[in-house]
Amino acid sequence: MRHLPVLIVLLPLVAAQLCLLISKIHYKAGRYTVLAAVTGSLVMSVMLLRQVIAEGSVHYYFGNYKVPIGIEFYVDTVNALILVLICLIGALTFMYTTPFARTTDKTLVGAANTMISLLITGMLGMTATGDVFNLYVFLEITSLSAYCLISLGGSRGIVAAFRYLLVGTVAATLYLIGVGILYGITGTLNMSDMAAILSKWGNEGAMLIAMCFLIAAFGTKMALFPFHGWQPSAYTHAEAGSRPLISGVMGKIPAYGLFRYMYCIYGTDYKYFRVFLIVLGILSVCSMLYGSIRAMAQTDIRKMLAYSSVAQMGYIILGFAIGTPLALCGAFLHMFGHAFMKGGLFFATGAIRHKFGTTKLEDFGRIYKAMPFTCGLLVVASLSMIGIPPTVGFFSKWYLAVGAAGTGEFIYIAVLVLSSLLNAIYFFKLIEKVFIQQKSAKTEALPAAEGPEVPLDMMIPIVVCFLAILLLGIFNAKIVDILMLAIKGVAL
Repeated sequence: MRHLPVLIVLLPLVAAQLCLLISKIHYKAGRYTVLAAVTGSLVMSVMLLRQVIAEGSVHYYFGNYKVPIGIEFYVDTVNALILVLICLIGALTFMYTTPFARTTDKTLVGAANTMISLLITGMLGMTATGDVFNLYVFLEITSLSAYCLISLGGSRGIVAAFRYLLVGTVAATLYLIGVGILYGITGTLNMSDMAAILSKWGNEGAMLIAMCFLIAAFGTKMALFPFHGWQPSAYTHAEAGSRPLISGVMGKIPAYGLFRYMYCIYGTDYKYFRVFLIVLGILSVCSMLYGSIRAMAQTDIRKMLAYSSVAQMGYIILGFAIGTPLALCGAFLHMFGHAFMKGGLFFATGAIRHKFGTTKLEDFGRIYKAMPFTCGLLVVASLSMIGIPPTVGFFSKWYLAVGAAGTGEFIYIAVLVLSSLLNAIYFFKLIEKVFIQQKSAKTEALPAAEGPEVPLDMMIPIVVCFLAILLLGIFNAKIVDILMLAIKGVAL
């Protein structure tokens, strides 16, 4: 139990090193290796979450070297839930990739599984670390893995990956500059030690400059407007099996990193903290409106969902900008719910492409007759994105609205309502095409596979996401109670 924080990260890292070698024997053996490792991390992350809820935050010191000399992993209730989320979506992704592995170049299967495992490793490390430089190390592991997975999506994926590489390198540089400034002020890289020093004699001007770099860096990595330029093509053309993990989880981890810096390192007593909230509020509003408007104009469901993700990141950052306990709970609840909403939508999209070979909305006419379970997930996830009860999307937006009302920021409530109405336009268009529109000539001509609508490996993630969207909504109070254990201590 004492070593759970590091074992959760270590298992998928070791599996990634073994996967390529084992895949030489048989590609399925490599996949089962990483699936077993991620499943093991999932079990341990659930155990760690129970321990944190019962006993409080966990500090793990590598080599028993205490702060500020040693490297620390720090786990509280918030990032313990995020660890569970990463491992769960990661395990579902490995199940989901099996049918794609049967129809693609077998020499690439081992490489794709290795990169997905490294992507999970990087996100787990970013979430658990208590050291600002090690956060950069895991950030680069995450980014490099994502570059490779996006490039495996074909010729257009290679272009999208190269664009992301250029933008991501700039973001990583900005992050290092910000960390360098903070290290120059404090002489430490440990987050808790840095927070203690900054609260006593931090240079407020230098801290302001550092946070500007950090907002730009994390904003780029999470595809927040106006730093989102790389994202639509990357999400659209990434390797099909990894797309739900990239779109559903990857952008959330930099958002959590920004939360750690703002609320845990700088703290709400920092002189310019309110300025940061205003800046984040403006960026979040722009993201919500811009992403929704661009999504309305798309004819490919992958591109529509990619622009929708820009808007959904705005909801999460809006909670950070409001800053009250309920608003922060709404932001994190939306983070968890969106992972299943957007991951589920990409699971369903991949299933439709696997069966019919198309992602064009015009070809979705009445496909519910051939794929009832997949279309059921499309409907539930779409309603949750709009914010219809009892889905999780309704309750996360409700907490955001209550938080905004508590601080008198009614403009945020108006934008929440407007953005939800825009979401309704393009998601109801999707539902209309699936259930009402006549079949197109192209869809009629496409050969549908006989037997079940999709293989069992693809059906399990679809069912899990369907249930998770509903259960997170129905039991949202339980999640909020767990989040409050850590959020109350750092919120406004």
